[in-house]
Amino acid sequence: MKIGVLKETKEFEKRVALSPDVVKLLIKKEFKVIIESGAGESSYFLDADFEAAGAQVVPKKEVFSADVFLKVNAFTLEEVAEMRKGAACISFLYAYQQAELVKAFKEKQILSFSMDAVPRISRAQKMDALSSQANLAGYKAVLLGANHLGKIFPLMMTASGTITPAKVLIFGAGVAGLQAIATAKRLGAIVECTDVRPETKEQVESLGGRFLTVEGAEGVKVEGGYAKEVSKEYLEKQQQLIREKIKDADLVITTALVMGKKSPILVTEEMVKSMKTGSVIVDMAVESGGNCELSEKNQTVVKHGVTLVGESNLPSLLPVNASQLYATNISTLLLHLANSSGFIYESEEEIAKGVLITKAGELVHPFTKSILNL
Repeated sequence: MKIGVLKETKEFEKRVALSPDVVKLLIKKEFKVIIESGAGESSYFLDADFEAAGAQVVPKKEVFSADVFLKVNAFTLEEVAEMRKGAACISFLYAYQQAELVKAFKEKQILSFSMDAVPRISRAQKMDALSSQANLAGYKAVLLGANHLGKIFPLMMTASGTITPAKVLIFGAGVAGLQAIATAKRLGAIVECTDVRPETKEQVESLGGRFLTVEGAEGVKVEGGYAKEVSKEYLEKQQQLIREKIKDADLVITTALVMGKKSPILVTEEMVKSMKTGSVIVDMAVESGGNCELSEKNQTVVKHGVTLVGESNLPSLLPVNASQLYATNISTLLLHLANSSGFIYESEEEIAKGVLITKAGELVHPFTKSILNL
């Protein structure tokens, strides 16, 4: 089986789907790997590095001779048009948001698998690219916030006086939020965190953070580790808690996502106005609408004396590690689904069933079908 790796074309994207080390692994498994020239340059992987690993580096047009295509972001319609009928694709597809792409897959009878649909089960941990990338994003969010903050994080006692530690408020104790807690604590900050899932309290406290409890957590429905539905009453209570805490925060990091829907607004303009001049908000949910109503996608702006960081692709700011981890995730999934002779997965096997989007001209992924109705 021939694997083709295309250069990412999405704006601000610096990652690449395979690293040279993972290429070596796949070559040992008797796959053939072809890489678009320049695909790894933004991740500091040169064409020569891929060639040394055993890959063939070719112009983009020649990559389309592959049997299976790997990317980080969703494939473009132009790329699908160049693929042979019945080829296979694996990437972050977010297929439920990509009606035209799904139609193109169906017309070309493309076998497609989505990295964002990997089931969150123990057997699939090494394939879980959402978690690997969120880990890096949580770390980078704290560093970005610290960079824009006009004060240090830790307690510091000097001959000139004592500097009190910064206060960090984090919304969401998922993978990104937990890493943000750990990073902020390592830097010496006082960290508080709120999450709609009360079961995350123990994890927050194990990292040294203080968990802010919202009464009425029974109004929250959780599915697959994500908040699926949050009651209006709960949101009102949560916002009251936020209003009380956000006034004292130096850095606020928001991570709240609702699968398949726009991110919930947690920080209103009124709340921003109540914050201290010089404080910072890093909105990690800005790609899906943002948790702060004043955030601007891919912009860092100052409003009401507060700096709002709206970086939509935080993992891409750490392209070496992000690409290395993603390459491990996507190659592990590929090796679960196929060997060098072709695809060998069973349609009803839990991981394969979870990631399979289109097959033989049909949309087969239940959640995506329920959203797109194609």
